[in-house]
Amino acid sequence: MTSTETPLSGTLDAPPAAGDRRRWFALAIVMTAAFMDLVDVTIVNIAIPSIRQDAGASVSQIQWITAGYALAFAAGLITGGRLGDIHGRKRLFLAGIGGFTLASALCGFAANPEMLVAARILQGGMAAMMVPQVLSIVHATFPAHERGKVFGLFGAIVGLGAVSGPLLGALLTEWNLFGLEWRPIFLINLPVGIVGLVLGSRFITESKAPRALKLDLVGVGLVVVGLLLLLYPLTRGEELDWPLWGHVSMAGAPLVFAALVAYEKRKGARDGSPLVELSLFKVKSFAAGIAVQTVFGVGLGIFFLVWTLYMQTGLGWSPLRAGLTGVPFSIAVSTAAGLSVQKLVPRFGRKVLQAGALLMAVGVLLYLWEAERYGMGISSWQMALPLVVMGVGMGLIVAPLTDAVLSEVPREHAGSASGLINTVQQMGNALGLGLVSVVFFGVIGDDLRPAQVGPAFVDAFQHALGWVAAVMGVIFLLMFALPKRPAQHVEGADAGAELPVVEEKAPELV
Repeated sequence: MTSTETPLSGTLDAPPAAGDRRRWFALAIVMTAAFMDLVDVTIVNIAIPSIRQDAGASVSQIQWITAGYALAFAAGLITGGRLGDIHGRKRLFLAGIGGFTLASALCGFAANPEMLVAARILQGGMAAMMVPQVLSIVHATFPAHERGKVFGLFGAIVGLGAVSGPLLGALLTEWNLFGLEWRPIFLINLPVGIVGLVLGSRFITESKAPRALKLDLVGVGLVVVGLLLLLYPLTRGEELDWPLWGHVSMAGAPLVFAALVAYEKRKGARDGSPLVELSLFKVKSFAAGIAVQTVFGVGLGIFFLVWTLYMQTGLGWSPLRAGLTGVPFSIAVSTAAGLSVQKLVPRFGRKVLQAGALLMAVGVLLYLWEAERYGMGISSWQMALPLVVMGVGMGLIVAPLTDAVLSEVPREHAGSASGLINTVQQMGNALGLGLVSVVFFGVIGDDLRPAQVGPAFVDAFQHALGWVAAVMGVIFLLMFALPKRPAQHVEGADAGAELPVVEEKAPELV
């Protein structure tokens, strides 16, 4: 789930008249693009074991196939939103969907794992141009009284993507269309992207922000360098027996982040358009919320990759069986998310989010117990209970968390805050994927005989679940710093104020 910092009001172009049907075509186009981005991430997760086997990808390469996308997406989110404000949201959306389609083709026709990793990084960067424009275009296209209906449709699209992504990925991988193995999971984006590009150029209305913030490319560069110094040694360390340069690199990451803080202070004082609005961290609930989002992303990044490897490589299940096994989880997430926002949070406040963290921890521990008890003989139906418990817990967290974090943020900084919230979750996800080398592959021995691979992956999965449960415990404690009663942002209220665009997405969440 993603968002970016983009004002919701004050566009140069007024929304079309209520009788203009073109706006519904525009809505279908931008939501299809958002759906394509969401499904693309979940499709890749289910196909990772097939990619590893068919393309001969190493441990670090399969991590970078997913982490590279998350890192590029996170690094470009805020900049993508600002580019849309400055140069036009339609223009950036079309450039993003065109680039995303091209990158999908490069992924589908990748000749080796290195090319696939590079194409995935490009794909993440293009998504960072495309996705931030989606809700900005909605706000520029629809009058306030229609947006409630529009966001209801958008929520349905998010839920559909969460359920259909793993299943679509499983089917495309299982069918092995034209002998292409896993490649159709990327190539399916080509016709969708081309149609979106053609229709978007015709039906989407251009809009800009009258007071757009300037770009902060130096800030983006420092973020990327700092994360690479941390992530690259994490993903390669186990393979290379933890060389000295890896420790030096990881030790240098905090220094780069310190330089980022110093630069952002100067940037904010000079022109008021830093990448990160540091004054936001003086708000206790926001600082805690950023920590929650980051740690939450770490936990999810670890779980979903090792879960896929556990089912397909450890237990030897087909992609289709693995995809179907995850359906109860996806349904539980979507159902609980709706209940948490509409019924539970207004009544119980912060306790709902904390209950979600505890339920996720209980579900993970229950999964751990079942994995130990049944070993290689575990069945899909035996996994259903822990997955439903985890899904309910996650649903209680993901939907209301952004609102809780923004509750005490000054209205004039709401756009910056919402962009930063979603950026750090993607960064946490990339960090979690990097940690898979430590918490999963780090406990798998070298030179395993074929008969030893399955049990080794099952044991490593159990070890990783212990880490995920600990992460959920940390999240529960951090949530005590969130407001007891998160403010509810009402669509259409205070129409003249600058509001945040918050686009929910589950790429790496499901």
